[in-house]
Amino acid sequence: MDDERDNHGSNCELCGGAYTLPEDEDLGNLPRVIACGHIFCTACLCSLEIDNVIKCPECKVESTLPEDGVNGLQEDCKIIGLIYTAKIHEMQSYRGSKAKGRRQKKLPSTDNNAKAEPANVEKAEKDVEKAEKDVEKAVDEALAQAVENMAQLDHIHQTLVTGLATQAKREQARLVTEIDKAVDQAIHTLYKRREALLRELPNMQARFSSSQEEVSRVQERMNVLKMAIQTAKEFRHAPSLEQYDTLEKVLDTLQAPVDAQSFDMNCITLGCGLSCVWTDSLMEGLKMKAGSPEPLSEEPPLRALQQGGSNRKPAWCRGEGRSRSHTPPSRHKPPQQQDQESLRANRPSQCSSRSPGHQPGSTLTPLSPASDPGIYHLVLVTHVVNPGHFYIRYVAEKREGLMLSKKINHLCSGDKGRFTPSDTLETGSAVFVKWKDGFWCRATVVELWQSGSVAAVNACPITRLARIQVFLLDYGFTKAIVLQSEEGTTESLMEGVSECLRRVDMVVQSEMRCWAPLAIKCSLKDLIPADLIKGWSKEAQVEFRNVVGSAAMEMQVFGQDKNSLQVDLRKSPMDRASELPISVREYLVFIEVARFYSPVVFGRSPLPYYAPVYPDINTEFNAVVPYISSPADFYIQLVDSVDFQMLTAKLQACYNATTVDRDTDLHLYCPVMGQACVACFDDNVWYRAQVIGHPGGRKVEVRYVDIGNTKILSVHDLRKLEDEFFALPAKAIQCCLADVVPLDGETWSDTCTDRFIRLAHQKLLTVVAFEMEPNSRLLPVRLFEGSLDGPLANISDQLVTEELASFKNGHAEAPDVWDPPIEDLLAAEGKSDRDQEPLEFQPQLQLPVCLNELKVRVTHVSSPGSFCVQLTQNDSQLKRVSELLNQEYASMEPQEVEWKADMYCAALINGVWERGQICTTVTSSSIAEVLRCDFGNKVKLHVSNLQPLQPSLVGSLMLECTLYDIRPAGGQSTWTATVCDFISYYLDGASAVMTVKEMTDERPVPVTLFCSNRMGSYVNMADSLVSEGLALKQWKPRNAVVPKPEESVAEPQVSGEQKDGPDMKKRGTPPSPPACPVLIPPPSSPTSIPAPSSAFPKPAPRTHLSAAKVRTQLYRPPELPGHGHIQMTISGIGEDGLIYARTHQAECQLEKLKEHIQQRMKTLPKQTPFTWKSVLGCAVIGPDMVWYRGQLLEVQRGEVKVRYVDYGLVENIPVVHVYPLLLCEDVPQLCVPCQLYGVNPVGGQWQWDAVALLKALLLNRCVDVQVMELPTDPRGSLTVQISMDGMNLSRILCHHQHATMDKHAERPIMIPPAPLLDDWEISTEGLESPEVPVLGPFIYPVLPQEGEHFSVRIKHLRTPNELFLWPVEGGAEVDEETLEEALDRINKDAGSLPQLSNFLPGSACLAKYSDGKYYRATLMDFVSVDPVRLLIQHVDFGSDDTLPPSKLRQMPAELLRFSTRALKVRVAGFKAPSVSLETDMLPYQPKWSKKAAQEMIGLLHGNISASVVATEPALTVLLFDKKGELVHLPLVSSGLADLD
Repeated sequence: MDDERDNHGSNCELCGGAYTLPEDEDLGNLPRVIACGHIFCTACLCSLEIDNVIKCPECKVESTLPEDGVNGLQEDCKIIGLIYTAKIHEMQSYRGSKAKGRRQKKLPSTDNNAKAEPANVEKAEKDVEKAEKDVEKAVDEALAQAVENMAQLDHIHQTLVTGLATQAKREQARLVTEIDKAVDQAIHTLYKRREALLRELPNMQARFSSSQEEVSRVQERMNVLKMAIQTAKEFRHAPSLEQYDTLEKVLDTLQAPVDAQSFDMNCITLGCGLSCVWTDSLMEGLKMKAGSPEPLSEEPPLRALQQGGSNRKPAWCRGEGRSRSHTPPSRHKPPQQQDQESLRANRPSQCSSRSPGHQPGSTLTPLSPASDPGIYHLVLVTHVVNPGHFYIRYVAEKREGLMLSKKINHLCSGDKGRFTPSDTLETGSAVFVKWKDGFWCRATVVELWQSGSVAAVNACPITRLARIQVFLLDYGFTKAIVLQSEEGTTESLMEGVSECLRRVDMVVQSEMRCWAPLAIKCSLKDLIPADLIKGWSKEAQVEFRNVVGSAAMEMQVFGQDKNSLQVDLRKSPMDRASELPISVREYLVFIEVARFYSPVVFGRSPLPYYAPVYPDINTEFNAVVPYISSPADFYIQLVDSVDFQMLTAKLQACYNATTVDRDTDLHLYCPVMGQACVACFDDNVWYRAQVIGHPGGRKVEVRYVDIGNTKILSVHDLRKLEDEFFALPAKAIQCCLADVVPLDGETWSDTCTDRFIRLAHQKLLTVVAFEMEPNSRLLPVRLFEGSLDGPLANISDQLVTEELASFKNGHAEAPDVWDPPIEDLLAAEGKSDRDQEPLEFQPQLQLPVCLNELKVRVTHVSSPGSFCVQLTQNDSQLKRVSELLNQEYASMEPQEVEWKADMYCAALINGVWERGQICTTVTSSSIAEVLRCDFGNKVKLHVSNLQPLQPSLVGSLMLECTLYDIRPAGGQSTWTATVCDFISYYLDGASAVMTVKEMTDERPVPVTLFCSNRMGSYVNMADSLVSEGLALKQWKPRNAVVPKPEESVAEPQVSGEQKDGPDMKKRGTPPSPPACPVLIPPPSSPTSIPAPSSAFPKPAPRTHLSAAKVRTQLYRPPELPGHGHIQMTISGIGEDGLIYARTHQAECQLEKLKEHIQQRMKTLPKQTPFTWKSVLGCAVIGPDMVWYRGQLLEVQRGEVKVRYVDYGLVENIPVVHVYPLLLCEDVPQLCVPCQLYGVNPVGGQWQWDAVALLKALLLNRCVDVQVMELPTDPRGSLTVQISMDGMNLSRILCHHQHATMDKHAERPIMIPPAPLLDDWEISTEGLESPEVPVLGPFIYPVLPQEGEHFSVRIKHLRTPNELFLWPVEGGAEVDEETLEEALDRINKDAGSLPQLSNFLPGSACLAKYSDGKYYRATLMDFVSVDPVRLLIQHVDFGSDDTLPPSKLRQMPAELLRFSTRALKVRVAGFKAPSVSLETDMLPYQPKWSKKAAQEMIGLLHGNISASVVATEPALTVLLFDKKGELVHLPLVSSGLADLD
């Protein structure tokens, strides 16, 4: 067995010959190893060598020989070692046998000696034999060790060689990555430098100083000429005496010739001297830097790059895991049914690699596909056949696609891959196809057509190829290419073939096998056409293309069906939690172009609204009934939440803005059942809604969750709901009337429903709710209608009384569940009061001894730090005060009283006399600001409604309070407007329970207030503000010693709470009552109670810094000009319409005043606490940090409203920038308030748009002023007339309908001419042109009845379905004269037509056309102001034109007798195409193409008749040709329009 094994190892397996070692001149027959690992002898390998390549006889793997040929292959060291060992053994055996023979020959000659010495000879032989054995053993051991060493060295050599190759590959990959990164950085740096250089280019004009100088000279000359032209036109239109002295100069300017030689035109031919050059410094930036070697990473960079970033295998790596064969599509097998696409779906997650035991020639197995339905891939749809057949490409393969494209373009560059005349092309073969210029793609041949043959062939010589159809593997569509004509030559044919086709040889094909096709065939899972007989419709294909577009989509893979992936495409959702992704399958089913053939389970349910907040049972509350279906099904809205007041406004602001803004896609393409959305109602207002049904026809049934009604809308009227609108629950609560049923017991009659709607719809009602029945969504309620002079009326009782309904279970009347009306209680109290002794009148508030849980009524709320309350136990005192005031002042005549600040008065407010206090001194305006002493808020009243208050009635039953133990949030010192609005909504007019925490002399008093919230439970308002995040708990140090405030302080400092709130803006601290409330025992106490100081320990008062009471006077009144004409500069316009102006003398004095103030006020005054109550004049640091003189108007939250007395402007200034001191108090105010004479503003006061017009016309402008009346008060307003360039300002305001002229006022006085022209004897009589009346509207022709045909003439076409026509029959002559004759007569004397002077939009005029004649027109709008251009429309033709005023004339009134000859209509029956292949569109209507307009113009020539279809909202007709057919049908058949 050993011999056989040795022979097998030492013999060649192919020829059986023995391996021999080289000896002397014999080269031997050594064993050599080829690339696949098999071993053969040198002779056999030499016989197998063909073209320096050896093909292994066993595994058929080809091995390329090195430069030395077969002798350069590596020898097998193990076999050579065995041969060498066998040869050594053979030599040793031969020497042993030879020595033994020699000993045998020598023994006979030494017999005598041997006999003599037998013992010595035998011993010598043994010694020799032993020595030989020792030598042989040593040689054997040495040879064995040598073989082992050789094998170990061979292993080390193989390891080093392999490691060296791997090392070089790793480092090469790393360096390639670093080089690419460095190049990218260099490119980025170059682009940044390029952008920096490009940013300097717009400033290039600054480098051409000479050209700029010439341009400035020309512009200056042009401006002078423009001004001269404008002056000449004004003089020509309306000559003025003031312009005669400058007329000669103007004429010289107009007539001065232009000397072209005076301008240097050569300056524009010179360059700037700059240039951009390339330097070689960048070449030094990219270089290989030597450094100390670093350890390599465990994983090669190339493999790390492949495995990082994506779990999918790159295209060039995936090819190893696929079948090597590639079958192109054939005639009988479309391209979408190729096997390689089925393999394409099986995307391995990573590149396959060979195992250590991988044998050459084995087949690689593809990895399993990742078809988890929960995984989504980003893909691009490259080609669409229908929703069941389309192709996609993975976005992650974009880089691989670019690499493949570069590879193919390189293989097809120049003359590479050209076909030769001897080549033959077969079906299924691979080719390269030129898709675009310079862009080649790989494809497979699908069909071939040979010259002279009609049918397709399977193979065709390239010289006879006429047409070819190929399938693009990386894009998924088929392309047909026509290659030659019948007259083409062979050379031209080959040139044409090379232009569009290139050959793929075996080498290139082996390279392309590593790149799998990038286009994957897909199909929407479980989706079939809506009509199985007709298949996929054109509409389905169009809608599918529109929804997928060119953007990336999310693809969900469900599995594989034959050769395509079963997927669903979704649009990537926005970053909103409420938004559902748009499923293409669901969208196609929704628009009814497809349907599912198996149940589809949606993986995500829509986010619902919060359920509405139901009211408490058996509790009164107010509600509005927005929608009524029947008495058993209607909805109510609670009116106890401030959140819903801003909901509608926010919805409009959000969705009206995003209707224009296309960057935010809020359209709802595929609504699902129960999905929350926003829907547009009939009033074009957006409301929250919920999808409740799909009636079909792309319609959706929704329910408005805040109203309750339902409506069927188009899907285009829906929008996605933003997350912020989910926070509020649904507002509409579904209800039914309790205790009533229909008369017949089953259905409600229409009469009953209509009556219920008239009683309850959109009305504020009192509602009482009852418990809901099991398994019912309806809330049983009772509705009560309010009455001014009686109790509440039960609507259910009214329906039963009118015999429209009946009570349940025979109940005759529903029991009342609320307290008696307040009128009955007052009547009962009045009756009991008459039986008892009258109460003692107490005009001042007196608090009880126990200050806990006092029932109060909140009368006024400014902020959490300032609100006013009334004790309910003082209601009788309030009633007593009202009676006394009515008795005293009801019949008293008004008195003339000089009302000063802090005076008490009796005020008539809303017909009721109340106690009040004057806040500010009343000026000449006769309007007083009065504080209601018993309520706390301020009102403005005329002095005729005021009477002096008797001292016995002076007092207040109101207590000003502040919430205890809270402070503003956000680190602010004042309460924000949000907090004030929040607490005002809940507290204003509410009943509450109050506990006084500290009873001190300071106001406001700190209290805790408990009020009912929206759920009906009492909560601490301070804690509620803290929980809402609107306030923070007040920080209090432990064991803090609070000093007692000084009694000498007149008023406390203006605190943040006092400054906050809408009704506390005009005062720092509200006026306190004359005396402090007195603690008295309650009337029910039978025993005397000791003094408060002994009964209760007096708490430490709150800390208040002392505030100095500062008083300043107003600045001196301005110096008023006398009667007559004067020129003044307008400096400011007040919001009340007052005009503030300065004379020329005041202008000069203002400059000196500003300089004097700035020199005086070089440092800021010291800030000390003070009150603003008595501050009138002040010093202000303006926004420009300059000192101004001001007048204090109002104190607001952290700001002061100030009027600049020298400018008239009003601004809100921070408190820190206002100081209570006077600047230059001896200088009077330089600004004079003025009011216009003889005009009455619309609405009784100047509106904001009128004030804006005044500001635009007057600010900073010098005008002519005629003083009409002087005020009695020196601080009052002048009554003036203002003229600007001869135009009266009052007439301008009346022209813009901001005011009306006072009929009793004198006629506006003309401003006298300038003093320089007084002595001129020039008559101005007749220079004023009389006012021209505005002509009325044009007459429209009378059309036949709807449905009747009548002949028309097309006058003008705007779009294919919007044009102007004229009915031919009737209306041609008026008074025996036609319109054409009248226009000809007027045009003959066109020079006498006056120019148009009234440019009201819609007014009639005559417009000059390009033929020089005037035609009737109507003014549309102003197009530009400089120069003046107006847009007009020719009423007899329908066309528009833009003309200057010089081409417009006043139209004679007689032309209004004729009806218009162009009537604007809309043509029914067709519309713009939803998908248009045209690119040249109408600029003013991009939906229509120019080709469609041209085609429609051609169709409208000839005899055209029309039929009226509708007159509202727009006149709509159908047009017919002379054959009676619809005109637009050819337009629809050509694809330029769609049927409507």
